[in-house]
Amino acid sequence: MKEDHSTDEAGKKVTCYSEGEQKMMDESQKIRGAMFGPLLRFLDRYGVSPNHLTFLSLLSGLVFCFVFQSSHVIAMIFLLLHVLLDGLDGPLARYTGRASNRGSFTDTTSDQIIVAVSTLTLIYFGYIGIIPGGLYIFFYTIVVIFAMVRSSLSIPYSWVVRPRFYVYAWIPVEIYFLPGTMNYVVWFFTVLLALKMLTGFIRIRKKI
Repeated sequence: MKEDHSTDEAGKKVTCYSEGEQKMMDESQKIRGAMFGPLLRFLDRYGVSPNHLTFLSLLSGLVFCFVFQSSHVIAMIFLLLHVLLDGLDGPLARYTGRASNRGSFTDTTSDQIIVAVSTLTLIYFGYIGIIPGGLYIFFYTIVVIFAMVRSSLSIPYSWVVRPRFYVYAWIPVEIYFLPGTMNYVVWFFTVLLALKMLTGFIRIRKKI
């Protein structure tokens, strides 16, 4: 999961990453900034902002849900577009000097919306059970919220479970190669998310 990260007016950086992940993300964004430099300059020249990319990423993820029944292939293309756009708004924010906690919060919210609605879509069409899918959405959302709270309290996670890319990647595997396996994947990550939620709650409660 990528969000653009910077400091707010008080100089406090708030993220939903662990300390190690944050360092990796900073380096990743520098690499992406260098790789996509011409594209970032093009987008900036024509007035495309990081928020525009976040909105397009959100829209692409929503389209996945609406076209999934009619065409799995087209749906997966839009889900891939969601991921690609999600990987560009941070570097563009850094390039244009607009990186902020507001942008990070907006991007995180967008990502979580797609996690929820894509999972609900898979539940509706029978690829994920109601119980594992519902718990997956619940624990995933709480872990991300706790991660940002912990970051603001200067007690970031040592590591964070963020399985959305693995679940997205498993969709074609479930559909074309190993039907019936998605529930096992979702249950596995749901258990990890539940454990991280518990440890997050304990640390936050001790801090406040």
